[in-house]
Amino acid sequence: MVNYVMDPAVLRPLVPRGVELDLWQGEALVSMVGFLFLDTRVLGVPIPFHRDFEEVNLRFYVRRETPEGWRRGVIFVREIVPRWAIASLARGLYNEPYLACPMRHHLTAGTCEYGWHFAGRWNSLSAEFRGEPVLLGEGSAEEFIFEHYWGYTRLRDGSTAEYQVEHPRWRAWTAENPRLEGDMTALYGAEFAQALGRAPVSAFLAEGSAISVRKGAGVRGGGGGTSNIERPTVSTSSRS
Repeated sequence: MVNYVMDPAVLRPLVPRGVELDLWQGEALVSMVGFLFLDTRVLGVPIPFHRDFEEVNLRFYVRRETPEGWRRGVIFVREIVPRWAIASLARGLYNEPYLACPMRHHLTAGTCEYGWHFAGRWNSLSAEFRGEPVLLGEGSAEEFIFEHYWGYTRLRDGSTAEYQVEHPRWRAWTAENPRLEGDMTALYGAEFAQALGRAPVSAFLAEGSAISVRKGAGVRGGGGGTSNIERPTVSTSSRS
């Protein structure tokens, strides 16, 4: 997870109704995230040849106030996966901005790299790490980045959908020498490419865990209503 400061004015038009930007020490952050999904199941059923796969996404952070308190979540700008069927299923279930591209990854004892082929070239996200992972510190930048357990997306009719992501607290390494290489303008547009071209403010590598993504529900009203969150739609384990 490689994290950059972003102009809030660029992000606000992407924020759906009922939620607001969640800032870290007064700044809006975007994250380039590489995941390796393992043993993925949809409604408890494994799909042959679609259980283990990479994903690279660009996301930013929001929150929604409910009677139970703040729900901290993420909005995805774009999510890249290697198979058309995965992208189509995710768009259908969650109306998320998925894109299918050829992908690859490389993991050694001290380096992690994800690659995707888009606009006629290979792009990559990589970093180095050493030592042992540690639990996220209370109030730390790592905790802010990782501890967002809700997803939000704008539906085609202009309303907002909310879904819950469940996983235990992760252990993480502070990554070294993070690198993002490729044509970010073609993928995300000039304003995002400008932010992603600057030096990142932080980078982390998490060891991952079992994850459940529950079926979404609508956000009622301006942000105070609660949602009915049902049983897991997608379950998987991950390495990020």
